[in-house]
Amino acid sequence: MHIPDLTTGGVQRVTLNLAAALTTRGCRVDLVLCRSAGSFLGQVPDAVTVVELRRSPLSSPRSLLAAAPRSLIPLLGLYVQRPRPTLPNLFYLQALTQYLRRARPHALLSAMTMPNLLATWAARLAGVSTRVVISEHTPLSSEVLNQGWGPLVPTLRRTYSQADVRVAVSNRVADDLACLIRIPRREIVRLPPMFSVLYYSKQAKASLDHAWFHPDAPPVILGAGRLTQQKGFSTLLRAFARVRQQRPMRLIILGEGPLRADLENIVRTLGIGTDVALPGFVDNPFAYMARAAVFALSSAWEGLPGVVVEALAAGCPVVSTDCPSGPAEILAGGAYGRLVPVGDSAALAAALSATLDAPPSRDRLQRRAQVFSADRLVDRYLEVLFPEPP
Repeated sequence: MHIPDLTTGGVQRVTLNLAAALTTRGCRVDLVLCRSAGSFLGQVPDAVTVVELRRSPLSSPRSLLAAAPRSLIPLLGLYVQRPRPTLPNLFYLQALTQYLRRARPHALLSAMTMPNLLATWAARLAGVSTRVVISEHTPLSSEVLNQGWGPLVPTLRRTYSQADVRVAVSNRVADDLACLIRIPRREIVRLPPMFSVLYYSKQAKASLDHAWFHPDAPPVILGAGRLTQQKGFSTLLRAFARVRQQRPMRLIILGEGPLRADLENIVRTLGIGTDVALPGFVDNPFAYMARAAVFALSSAWEGLPGVVVEALAAGCPVVSTDCPSGPAEILAGGAYGRLVPVGDSAALAAALSATLDAPPSRDRLQRRAQVFSADRLVDRYLEVLFPEPP
């Protein structure tokens, strides 16, 4: 399994869930990282071997030239013009190739766009029979647009068509991928990420020492995710300010990211600082979800957002933007939580108020979360990774 690192994020969490589930089925799992770092590093299952790749800035361009000669110039051009955090992962291509030659795994599962490119190129260079399965967890067209990766589209089309299997976590992610890569939709496997619903439920019961959750305190709206443009927390702050004018309430946003200063400035401008907290990353967000009155997802785009499944598993009512692509699939078109347009703070405020006034049954929400539990999905992953016994 190949991802860049174990920093906080939905992809990292579900990768660890899948790794743990595969080991219980007798698979030997290597977690191949560009950097053995991140908040989730301590959560790697004991049975999983962490392999850290060695960065090779000088030799990797030569490897890339051999694997994908038409991709070198657009990739290096993007890197020189505006370096992005994901582009330096190119420097691990040679190390990943050497790993495949040495370990010769039966299958290589990668997640996210740059690891998908590296996995496909490395397998080609290594000349091994490893089955390459690449997975997209968000709409690829959104990543291309927001990362400024327009020049990479021809590279994505050529490389993704070379993988043995292409996986998308939701129907709309699959539709988007088929359109962008120009391959038939039937050639993309729709396979939801694996969520440890039982683990989430247990963690939700853990104690939480926080003054805002005592019995007589105002209700708490909860948000969670990296503080980035994608998560739309500025919309959530403005929606919260509207609802707060009508009733006493508080807002907690869990997570860390580059937009912290911008969000704190919005909090000051709206005058809601006494009732908003941004505590950063926490080890157990599920304990917050179990005690929150509503969980709010304000994202501009997603794939199949794990935080929504996590909130449902904790029995927390959900309000979400109807963003591309996953919330509507998880919430069954609004049957298990209200959906609102992206970027509409007034609609989000109205949905928060309506949910506070008439919250759904927590038992019903927890039953919905079971649809996405790991024990129901592991067999499907095994079928994709090992279509024939290794």
